[in-house]
Amino acid sequence: MSLYSQATAAMEARDVDQLMALYHVDSPFVRHQSNTTMSRDQLYEMMKAMFSNDAVVRKDNRCIYENADIVVEHMVMDFPDGSTEAILAVHTLKDGQFFRSETGATPLK
Repeated sequence: MSLYSQATAAMEARDVDQLMALYHVDSPFVRHQSNTTMSRDQLYEMMKAMFSNDAVVRKDNRCIYENADIVVEHMVMDFPDGSTEAILAVHTLKDGQFFRSETGATPLK
């Protein structure tokens, strides 16, 4: 099963441990919209909070490209404050895991 498929299954199941097992221990998570970088531990806490909130909805998710070096995906997400964002995520891979993840988000009306 591809890394993208494994991550999608974990997100659909809202299983933060299953998802985080796909991330390299040294993986940074870069959020270009807020110009911040999170550690894997910080990402874990954010994903745990998101998975526990039913108002966070991921939809229209699709893999744009995947190979042994990179995964590029696009999705639309709804958030508890009522906002919706289109998100482009690029994950570079190392040792079969997400090593560096970067996201850009565009608010939708």
